[in-house]
Amino acid sequence: MTDISSTEGMITPALVQLDVSLGSDKTEVIRALAAHVAAAGRTNDPDQLAEDALARETTGSTGLPGGIAIPHCRTAAVQVPTLAFARLSPATDFGAKDGPADLAFLIAAPAGGDATHLKVLTQLARALVKKEFTGGLRGARSPEEVVAIVTNVVGLPPASAAQPASGTPHPTQDASPTAAGSGSPAEAGSASEGMITPALVQLDVSLGSDKTEVIRALAARVAHAGRTTDPDQLVTDALARESTSATGLPGGIAIPHCRTPAVQEPTLAFARLSPATDFGAKDGPADLAFLIAAPAGGDATHLKVLTQLARALVKKDFTAGLRSAETPEEVVTLVSDVVALPASTSKAPATGAPQQTGTPAATATTSAAGNGSSSGATAVSTEGTAAAGTDASARRRSLVAVTACPTGIAHTYMAAEALEAAAARAGVDIAVETQGSAGSTPLPAETIANADAAIFAVDVGVRDRGRFAGKPLVASGVKRPMDDGDAMIAEALAYADDPNAPRVEGGGAGAGDGKSTGGGGNESWGAHTRRVLMTGVSYMIPFVAAGGLLIALSFLFGGYEIVGPFGDIVSHNSLFNPPDVHALGLNHALFGSGVLAYLGALMFIIGKTAFAFFIPALAGYIAYAIADRPGIAPGFVMGGIAANVGGFADSKGVSLPATGFLGAIIGGVLAGLIAHWIAGWKVPAWARGLMPVVVIPLLTSLVAGFLMLIILGQPISWLMDKLNHGLTSMSGSNAVILGVILGLMMAFDMGGPLNKVAYSFAAAGVGAAAAASFSDPRLRIMAAVMLAGMVPPIALALATVVRPRLFTQAERENGKAGWLLGASFITEGAIPFAAADPVRVIPAIMLGSAVTGGLSELFQVAVRAPHGGIFVLFAVNNIVGYVGALVVGVLVGCAAVIALKSLSHEGSDAHMEAERAGDLATV
Repeated sequence: MTDISSTEGMITPALVQLDVSLGSDKTEVIRALAAHVAAAGRTNDPDQLAEDALARETTGSTGLPGGIAIPHCRTAAVQVPTLAFARLSPATDFGAKDGPADLAFLIAAPAGGDATHLKVLTQLARALVKKEFTGGLRGARSPEEVVAIVTNVVGLPPASAAQPASGTPHPTQDASPTAAGSGSPAEAGSASEGMITPALVQLDVSLGSDKTEVIRALAARVAHAGRTTDPDQLVTDALARESTSATGLPGGIAIPHCRTPAVQEPTLAFARLSPATDFGAKDGPADLAFLIAAPAGGDATHLKVLTQLARALVKKDFTAGLRSAETPEEVVTLVSDVVALPASTSKAPATGAPQQTGTPAATATTSAAGNGSSSGATAVSTEGTAAAGTDASARRRSLVAVTACPTGIAHTYMAAEALEAAAARAGVDIAVETQGSAGSTPLPAETIANADAAIFAVDVGVRDRGRFAGKPLVASGVKRPMDDGDAMIAEALAYADDPNAPRVEGGGAGAGDGKSTGGGGNESWGAHTRRVLMTGVSYMIPFVAAGGLLIALSFLFGGYEIVGPFGDIVSHNSLFNPPDVHALGLNHALFGSGVLAYLGALMFIIGKTAFAFFIPALAGYIAYAIADRPGIAPGFVMGGIAANVGGFADSKGVSLPATGFLGAIIGGVLAGLIAHWIAGWKVPAWARGLMPVVVIPLLTSLVAGFLMLIILGQPISWLMDKLNHGLTSMSGSNAVILGVILGLMMAFDMGGPLNKVAYSFAAAGVGAAAAASFSDPRLRIMAAVMLAGMVPPIALALATVVRPRLFTQAERENGKAGWLLGASFITEGAIPFAAADPVRVIPAIMLGSAVTGGLSELFQVAVRAPHGGIFVLFAVNNIVGYVGALVVGVLVGCAAVIALKSLSHEGSDAHMEAERAGDLATV
């Protein structure tokens, strides 16, 4: 039995209303509940309470499946956690997918409420997915009975495990230099000695009207202090970083930063600005600005000090100290007190090793590490277990996260800190892998396998993303955790219980078992190969889609004859001097317009240029997946050789053998392996900064280039010729068989490896046949692939309309989106259905896609655009056949999925429970 006294006063009979009408919409209901809180003497400001709850409502609906609503907020209007309950009659719409709510809780937490009270609120939210709990609320005959029901399911941990009050640093946030393992104050000061000095501090100054001027002034200050002889270079590098994303943070903070050869040692310049200057933060301009300059070849030790500063900036007491400091010396002291390395004798855990969660010992170890300063992957745990008697479903949840920004100096670590703090408030374990410049130690496979969901807060690609394959995923830019960390944690927990939630691509097979997780030594060769190829293909597709659509549009505007005179048109004409379409033989220019023909010529050039990059992009990002950033340049070079982008030829015009996408794959793998091997060389410290930008790209390009040109080029070119000839020469029944095979590949994994192989083959053919006639088999292959890829989402959408009772409410909602996704050739629209019921859904949609692929070839449908679905009908030959093949395949797929589901349809109770848990929003 739960300790009833633990929730005493949070809900009382005076806060309960039964079978009442509080308004016609959720706004009126929330205002009425706030007024009831005031009538019960729990707030003197019901308007503020209502406004704060409605502000939370704007970020996401609080209606849950099953007729439940939990509007909630943190607010200064209450001093103690408060639960107001109303059983509504009639029910009111709160945005739930399955209809209005008759049970409404207004959950109000004090703005400074501690973690102990938040655990109680979380337990209530978890209880709302239990039928016996909601059934009890609906059957209660008195307010006292409601209070007893709520009290019996909401309990606190024993008092000895109580959490620190709000605002008290979590053990992993302890920045005190006297923390265990941090060394003495003297040691702490020496760790960052000279990084910031009084000469680098300015207080209450106006440095310009915009962030560019402020950055220039801070760089000039760095030069004045003797820390650089090239302030212009420092400014250029800082502004280049600024152009990738704003460095303004919530709370009036700005951290422009960069790696730069303009400084020889890590440097922090600080200015307290008056007036404040806009650095792009959502909540307004910044009055605290740090310019963080790291040497281009700076070692990881110094970068760890910089990441400690970044973590400190999310703590209110630190920023408040900066705002109240009266002298530069006081600022230097404040910074030195939070920026410290563990003493060399410290027994802190190895870099990046996540702490074991949930034990006091683990907490002590984490604290000893001090601020996570030596972590590439940090873990946060809050103490306490649920009181005896709580349901097993209330087990402690765990999450994993990756944070990364373009330079990996500040935002990476501040985002990690924000997620850790939000997880602590929610009573959730989290392990964060910071993929920053200070180094990154991958999370252990076991930690990932045991996590309920993953969070990617990144502005760059996640290294070894395949390790997280199959995990429910919340993805955002690196700045969102600092703006909305609590919501991200709540969203991740909701996704963990939602079978239709977005997931890390790659499927769930083996994704969470710890046996085949990428990035570590345990990753199988098959999984590693798949991840590498998928990375290259995923980066390649935008080039193909943009280039192909632009070429198709150029034919629409200028006619197919535009492939001849496009160069002359762009060179000698303009919008104000359009070409003579008749003189140039542009007989199919749209409306016979010279202006449209000129635009068509421009689009043809842009499209061909985009297409020229798709093979280099394929090779470049395959190499990137193997060797990270040092592999990109040599990978692109190998792709350029594969496509012969230089147009190299002998005196007779015979070109260098072009190895196409097969050569790009082999060249990208070769470049990645060589770059990865060279990156493992042990070199002197002075040469480390040159390795990724000079040595690795140079040596890799030389070695891989020689191998491709001297040894591999001719055999690959011969193989590509045979492959293309064999596939494109298929006709009659053989072509139909090819269409069937391509259709099966497109539907089998809906965006996975087989789907991408079929699409890549077709897209490469479109690029090569951009100016060919519609009779070219390569254009027919593209039509079969596109049509087959459109079938799964549309077929499932139709099935939800024809037999809605065979699908859950969430699936019916997904079906509404499936119409547009399928029509746009986004096969991934079928994934939610396949994830929930793969045995019956996948065979059905494969059948529909196979029929469409075969009919497309039979009807000799052709298309010049590599993407777009029904929105590129202007680029289609035989529109009737195009639409006919699609309709027949959709009908077959729909009939098949209905038949298979009807054979053994299960009740929807389990689905409803999953929906409730998945849509749950916690305070």
